[in-house]
Amino acid sequence: MSFGGFGGGYSGGGGDKSLSLPLTQIFKLAWEDEDLRARLKFVLLMFAVFALGVHVPVPVPGFTEETMLAALEKNQVFQLIDAFGGGALRRLSIFALGMNPYITASIIIQILTTAFPQMKKEMEEGGEYARKKQNQRTRGLTIMMCFLQGWGYISMLEQAVQHLPIGTKLTILTFWTAGSMFTLWLGEQISERGIGNGVSLMIFAGIMIALPYQGQKLIQGLKDGAVSPFSVITLIALFLASTWLIVHFTAAQRRIPVQHMRRMIGTKAVGGKTSYLPFSLLMAGVIPIIFASAIIYLPQQFGTMLGGEAKDPAGIGKLGQLLITIGQYINPAPSGPLFGINFVINPIGCLVYVGMIFFFSYFWTAIQYNVEDISNNLKRGGSIIPGVRPGKQTKDFLDDVISKITIVGAGFISIVALLQYITPAITKLDYRYGVGMVGGTSLLILVSVALETMRQIEANLLMKQYD
Repeated sequence: MSFGGFGGGYSGGGGDKSLSLPLTQIFKLAWEDEDLRARLKFVLLMFAVFALGVHVPVPVPGFTEETMLAALEKNQVFQLIDAFGGGALRRLSIFALGMNPYITASIIIQILTTAFPQMKKEMEEGGEYARKKQNQRTRGLTIMMCFLQGWGYISMLEQAVQHLPIGTKLTILTFWTAGSMFTLWLGEQISERGIGNGVSLMIFAGIMIALPYQGQKLIQGLKDGAVSPFSVITLIALFLASTWLIVHFTAAQRRIPVQHMRRMIGTKAVGGKTSYLPFSLLMAGVIPIIFASAIIYLPQQFGTMLGGEAKDPAGIGKLGQLLITIGQYINPAPSGPLFGINFVINPIGCLVYVGMIFFFSYFWTAIQYNVEDISNNLKRGGSIIPGVRPGKQTKDFLDDVISKITIVGAGFISIVALLQYITPAITKLDYRYGVGMVGGTSLLILVSVALETMRQIEANLLMKQYD
């Protein structure tokens, strides 16, 4: 399964993003259909297997869930990773790495494919063989990233608890790597035998599994008096407003009218109708946030892995300390005073984060949508955009439209991405109470994956009705 397939699960491509039927009716009709019911049951079964695996811990000497909770409360990166994986990291589960290594590996492979003309040509002309070869490269790099990211997690945990023997570390990494690859396999099974994009649905499942725990912490904080009712009301209001905006922007699209030429086939006139090219406002979807987040947190993880905060920062420890310092500066969440000033959010980190989101929005859109191919296809099919001449003018027109849409979409997801860092200051709550669910990657993934899956179910229903 390629990363293009993964992104397609909620990337908000150029297709029609609206639903023709109400959600309740879609569920009712899908459950009445024998084939769709079997596919939905299979998806739920894979979710159950994943939920069970989240609760299967890897035995680590000196580490308990209580010590992990203490470590998580001191590290925002841990809190976000734990919420993204359904609490697997908190439990030291075999699924602790989740889909993070696969996402990082896919990012690297996509960038390399774009950067090297030979790889790009191979993907364009190689067909199914080239896609299989690219999948093999991605899986091989995923295994490498499992060990690298896993080592970084262990290094950060050691700072909070105790140091572990090298044999124990390798054992943990082996279990974690096997769990991450098994999670990827579950996603592939969903794509083949279920409905929807399997990898995106596995990420969706991880976030959903973490929601009850975060809600429980919020309720417990309210009972203990650590959380004020006003903060809870504000958090819920922000959550509902963010969800509404994300749904609205995900479904929004720019429709380009297309006039089809009338042709004579025998004695009948065919064509002459007007249709449209739908371009989603969020053409790159959540992909830019995932790319940017992966890069922002990598320096701190690798810095810790290289002994950046060791007591004797000599040799390689100095490189680790440098990486940690870089990670602190490019992280939107402040880890302390910056230039002697306590900021609510790190202004330097926010600028870097937003810059990465805009860059990856254009990068991903350029990969997925070739305006020259679209223009040539319209010309070959005898279709024109009213008021625009076929050929180069059509290409320039579409390029201008997509560029403007990308600016608006990147601006919106930048606001959504930064909202999770601003929310703690607004609600006076910290990350352990689930404020990261307001905006940010998690909420955008939940909404986008849910809508995309519902669209695929509806498409299946409409196709069966047509047949």
